[in-house]
Amino acid sequence: MKFFLDTANLEQIRKAASWDVLDGVTTNPTLVAKEGREHRDLIEEIGRIVSGPISVETTSLDADGMVAEAGQFVDWAPNVVVKVPMTPEGLRAVATLKARGVRTNVTLVFTPMQALLAAKAGAYFVSPFAGRLDDIGHVGMDVVREAVEILRSYDYETQVLAASLRGPLHVLEAARVGVDIVTMPFATMEMMFKHPLTDQGIERFLADWRRLQDALKAKRTTNRS
Repeated sequence: MKFFLDTANLEQIRKAASWDVLDGVTTNPTLVAKEGREHRDLIEEIGRIVSGPISVETTSLDADGMVAEAGQFVDWAPNVVVKVPMTPEGLRAVATLKARGVRTNVTLVFTPMQALLAAKAGAYFVSPFAGRLDDIGHVGMDVVREAVEILRSYDYETQVLAASLRGPLHVLEAARVGVDIVTMPFATMEMMFKHPLTDQGIERFLADWRRLQDALKAKRTTNRS
């Protein structure tokens, strides 16, 4: 399973990349707006940090506009994947871009049938949003699981990218259903490293090691006397 970071923050991306567990990045207009930088400059800089896929989202509502934006995005970095919404116009854009060799990520997917439609149109990634479904009382991971089952049953090449993950338990659930990719906020990725028993174990081992060194030092001092 691949780990993507859902952010446009360069500091977070650099830090995650330094851990050697980062496989890609997903962005959206909201995340880009938070950084207060020119869109192209930001994506180009991310492309210098990350060699894996970088999802860059269109803002047009019609297929022609999405395709035109995609033509710009793919010039910004060689690993750009064009993100389009799960709409009829979005899927028209997916089919056109696939014919041109441009990879797409269909976003804002909330049902397994939407995932199936995206796969039929030729999406490279399909992104079911687990957390947003949980927020309104549904079990978002059920949609993720069903999307995985359906796409694999029919041997679609489309990869399921579990998105809108709220914490490490969402990542665990996604792994258990067999998704291809998860994308998460930086805080979630950081939390995945942590457990109090790990910290306690390190503290205990180091304390025992220091006691041994103190004992050996005292012994050497006694022997010299």
